[in-house]
Amino acid sequence: MTGATVRDTAAGRPWPLGVTADERGINVAVWAPEASRVMLCLFDADGAEERIVLPHRDGDVRHAHISGVAPGTRYGLRAEGPNRPADGLRFNPAKLLVDPYARALDGPLRWDPLMSGYASGPDDLVVDHRDSAPVVPKGIVAGAASGPDPAANRPGHALADLVVYEAHVKGISAAHPDVPEEIRGTYAGMADPAIVGHLSALGVNAVELLPVQAFLDDEYVVGKGLTNYWGYQPISWFAAEPRYAGPGRDADAELRRLVHTLHEAGIEVIVDVVYNHTGEGDERGPTLSLRGLHNTGYYRLLDEGRHYVDDTGTGNTLAVERPMVLRLVLDSLRHWVQHFGVDGFRFDLATAVGRTERGFEAAGAFFQAVRQDPVLAGVKLIAEPWDLGPGGYQLGHFPHPWSEWNDWFRDGVRRVWRGDPLGQVGLASALLGSAGRFDHSGRGTTASVNFVTAHDGFTLADVVSYAEKHNEANLEGNRDGHDDNHSDNFGVEGPSDDEQIVSARARRVRGMLATLLVSQGVPMLLAGDEIGNSQGGNNNVYAQDNETGWIDWSSPDAELLGFVRRLIDVRRRFPVLRQRAFLHGGVREDGHRDVVWRRADGEEPTPDDWHDPEFRTIAAELRGAAGDPIGEMQDDVVLVVLNVGGDVEIRLPEPGDGRSWRVEADSARPDAEGPASDAYPALAQSVVVMSAAREASDAPAPGAGLRENDSPVNVSSESDSPENGSPRTHSP
Repeated sequence: MTGATVRDTAAGRPWPLGVTADERGINVAVWAPEASRVMLCLFDADGAEERIVLPHRDGDVRHAHISGVAPGTRYGLRAEGPNRPADGLRFNPAKLLVDPYARALDGPLRWDPLMSGYASGPDDLVVDHRDSAPVVPKGIVAGAASGPDPAANRPGHALADLVVYEAHVKGISAAHPDVPEEIRGTYAGMADPAIVGHLSALGVNAVELLPVQAFLDDEYVVGKGLTNYWGYQPISWFAAEPRYAGPGRDADAELRRLVHTLHEAGIEVIVDVVYNHTGEGDERGPTLSLRGLHNTGYYRLLDEGRHYVDDTGTGNTLAVERPMVLRLVLDSLRHWVQHFGVDGFRFDLATAVGRTERGFEAAGAFFQAVRQDPVLAGVKLIAEPWDLGPGGYQLGHFPHPWSEWNDWFRDGVRRVWRGDPLGQVGLASALLGSAGRFDHSGRGTTASVNFVTAHDGFTLADVVSYAEKHNEANLEGNRDGHDDNHSDNFGVEGPSDDEQIVSARARRVRGMLATLLVSQGVPMLLAGDEIGNSQGGNNNVYAQDNETGWIDWSSPDAELLGFVRRLIDVRRRFPVLRQRAFLHGGVREDGHRDVVWRRADGEEPTPDDWHDPEFRTIAAELRGAAGDPIGEMQDDVVLVVLNVGGDVEIRLPEPGDGRSWRVEADSARPDAEGPASDAYPALAQSVVVMSAAREASDAPAPGAGLRENDSPVNVSSESDSPENGSPRTHSP
C-alpha cells in the first residue's frame, strides 16, 4: 500500500550514511537537516510502496533501524519540508529520491516530465505534485559482494611506468566482431578475451574509463532523441551504471569482474569521476536526489538561494568544501577503491572540486582530506585542471601527488606537427615533462599526463583529416565542440583516395604518437587511435551512442597498430624515457649531462636557433637525471630525433663509453631497426629513437635498417601565428 506506515523501529545509528544491511534488517541514515520529515520507501515486485518515517535524529542526520528488510529490496527516499525556491528550499515529497549512498540501482536514469519538481509554466515557483516513483529507478539494498575480489590482485604499477588507455566501457566492444554479440557494449564485453588480449598485446598497463557511476539521460539529450553517451551527468556516486550490464544482470558484480579481469592481465583501472556537479541541473532541472534532501547544503547557490552557481556549464556546482558533502565524496571514493578495486581516479573539471568561497585552493579541505586518507593514499589521482568558473584554468597548480591532464602538451604537439615553429610552441619543454608548469613543490614529471587526443575532441585520424569539426549529428547546428583543434586536412576534408595524402596523414599520425610515447610524463592514448579509428570529424560525440562514438574494428590499420606496440615496448625497455625527476642539463656523476639538445649537424642549438621559424629539427640525447638517486643509476642512453621539416641527415653524437647507436623506432619507416653509423637520413615528418648500447658492432653504412623501397614524402603546411616563449638552450 501507499502512505505513511507506523512500524516498530529501533533508533539504529546515524552512521554509516545510506542503507546498510545486517542480520536483523537495515540501518538507514540520511543527511537532511532542513527537512521536517524523511521517509524510507520500500517497493515490492508489483511496485506497491510502503513509506516508513525515520523518527530519530542525531544532529543533522535522520536515522532508524528497520527489521525484516533483506538485501535485494528496492527502495527510495522522500523528504517533507518547506518549498520556498526563492530561499533555496525545494522539498517535494511527491518526488521519489535516489539515496545518495545507494550501492546499486534497478535500472538506468532517463529524464521524464514526472521528475520535475515544479509545475510547467513560466518559472519554477509552482510545486509539481505528481508522483515521480513510476519513472525513478529504485535503490537496491546491498548484500555481501559476490565473485572474485578486484581489490586483491592489483598490479601496483609505479605512476611513471604507466601507459594509459582512455576508453568507453560500451564503445570499446559494441562493434567488435570477435566479442559475442550478446555481451557487446557491456562490462562483460570489455572483459572479453578479444578486448583484454588487444590491450595486453598493445602494451598498455592502465585503462581510464569514462564515467561508470550511475548517471542521467538529461532532458536536453532526451528531447533530441539522443542519449547521454559519455555519462557526465551523475546522480548516484556509489552505484555502477546499470545500462552497461546485460538485461537482468548485476551491474555491480559485472563491473567488479571486469576490474578483476583487467588486473589479472596486469592492467590497472582508473575511473573518470564527476564530483563537480550533478545531473539535477539548474532550478528547472529534475528533483532526483540531493535537491530534494538538502538543496542549500549540497549545492552552491546564488541570489539568496534562488539560483545556482554554475562553474561547470551544466547548471549547478556541488559544494564539496562543506564537511558533509566532502564526506559523501570521500565515502564514494573509498567505496570504489575497496569494493570495485579501482586503482585511481580522473576528476572531471577538478578545479570546481578544489574551489572554495575564496576561489581555487591547492591547500583546501578537499585536497587535504584526500591526502591524509589511508585508503586513498595509494591510488592515482588525476585532475582535469580547469572549469568555467573564475580563475578556472589551473594547469600546474594542483598539489603533490596529483597528476594533471596537460592540454598545453596536446596543443603544442598538434601545432608543431601542423607547421608551427619548434621553439615558439615550446615543444622541447613538453618533451621533458613541461617543467615550467610542474617542476615545483616536490612534483615530478609524472604530474603531467601527456596526450594528443582524448574523448573530448577529434580522434587522431580526424586530426589529420579534418580542418573543421562536423558535429551536425548532435543536432546543435554544429555550434558545440571546440572550434580550434590545431588540425590539418592536407588539402582534402575527410577521407581521401589520394595515395600521397593518405601516406602523409599516416606518417604524421605515427610522428605524433611517437612524440607522445617518448616524452617524459605519463602518456595517455585514446582508445582506437592505435588502429586509425575515425568519428567522421565529430569532435564532441557526447550524445552519439552509435557507430560514430563506438570504435570501428572492421578495418584496423595493422601497420599503425604494430608501430604503436613497438613504441610502447621501446618506452618499457628504456627507463630514461619515463623518469620521475626532471632533466635540466645537469651534470651526472659520470660526467655526462642528463640531456643535451642538438641540431641536425650535431652542434648544440643557440638561442637564435630556437627563435628561428625555420628551425624544424631537434635531437635530445637523454640519460638518467643528474642528482636523482634512481637517475644516477640508470645506464641508458637514448637519442630522440624530432624532424617536422623535410628530409635531413642527422649527425649522430659520439655516445662514448664504448657504445654504439642502434635504431629502435623510426616513424617514417615503421619497420626500421638495427645499428646506425655517424649519420642517419631522417625523412620528412619523422621521429627517430635510438639507443646507445655498450656492445661493440661493425660500423654500418648510413641509413642502415632502411627498407629498400623507402622514399621520402615531403609534406608542408602553413604556420599559425606563433606564441611567445622558447626553451632554454640546454635545459627546457
